[in-house]
Amino acid sequence: MIRFGPSGIPLSCKGRTLKDGIEDVHALGLTAMEVQLVRVNLGERYAKDEEVGLTPKEIEGELIVEISRRTGTKEEAVTSLDAKIMKGDVLYSLTSGLAKDYIELDALGDLARELDIELTLHTPYYMDLAGDGDLTLRSMDSLKWGALMAHQMGAGTVVTHVGLYGELTPRQTMNRVVKNLTELQGWIRKRKLKVKMGIETSGRQEVFGDLKEVLKVCEKAKGVVPVLNFSHIHSRGNGSLRKKEDFQKIIDATKPLVKKHFHTHFSGVEHEGGNELRYTPIKRGDLKFEPLAECILDDNLDITVISSSPLLEHDAMYMKVILERVLSRKVGKTGKEKKEGKK
Repeated sequence: MIRFGPSGIPLSCKGRTLKDGIEDVHALGLTAMEVQLVRVNLGERYAKDEEVGLTPKEIEGELIVEISRRTGTKEEAVTSLDAKIMKGDVLYSLTSGLAKDYIELDALGDLARELDIELTLHTPYYMDLAGDGDLTLRSMDSLKWGALMAHQMGAGTVVTHVGLYGELTPRQTMNRVVKNLTELQGWIRKRKLKVKMGIETSGRQEVFGDLKEVLKVCEKAKGVVPVLNFSHIHSRGNGSLRKKEDFQKIIDATKPLVKKHFHTHFSGVEHEGGNELRYTPIKRGDLKFEPLAECILDDNLDITVISSSPLLEHDAMYMKVILERVLSRKVGKTGKEKKEGKK
């Protein structure tokens, strides 16, 4: 299966809710959408009498992600969304901008499946999984809450950046990232969440996550998968992706770690000195989609291509058109060769 879609709600969508976005993606003939988790704020309050006996999933108008419960002198964190709320519990609720409660997330997932739209979720863009301070704790929380919401609406992958090297060496950064992601994977498995954590390749030299580093993290942290952002790889390599063979090397190196499905990002890009400067429409950048389209078809890849372009859905549709053109040429060439072979 080859899917194309935008990173976020389409620009042409009249409504700005996630439901509007899913419906608009379908109307445009696209089959994927990456949900943007841009705000993560946590509030706390005591459980109301009428909420005792209910589960967090059943509370309307709130996304409760954790229950704090005191028994005698002991305080425990209850994170199962199927746990019954008890009198005296403190409820921690998330304000995300995606949905008001789990009931709405369920409905969004049902709608996406009905319209054959593959959903994924991208965490806030400024993350730090290499540190050991407050920002790293907040980043870990963002990934946990993102995993809960992704699971609830059937989004199979939570995509994240890793963060800056800072004062650490690349090796030290690697060790901390692996440690934090391994801890996170344990949290996901314990809660039986059906989501994969995806690490996106970075586009700047000071940010952890060139292709080799991402693949090494995925080797060491069980269950973590690579997310190929071709614009970032191209920028970090000083414009390294020019020919089909350049893309093929990336795909071949990644295959052992993706199992069946590739999740990728694509856009035009301006770059300088091995650093991404900004995304551009595909037609304006020196990164072309056609060589990747040839790899996709020749390898019969199961792949999702998310448009990160400023034109979002327009470039998602443009890539779909390019793929269809490449396929048409290949079919025509095969047909011509068969005819010539019969003569």
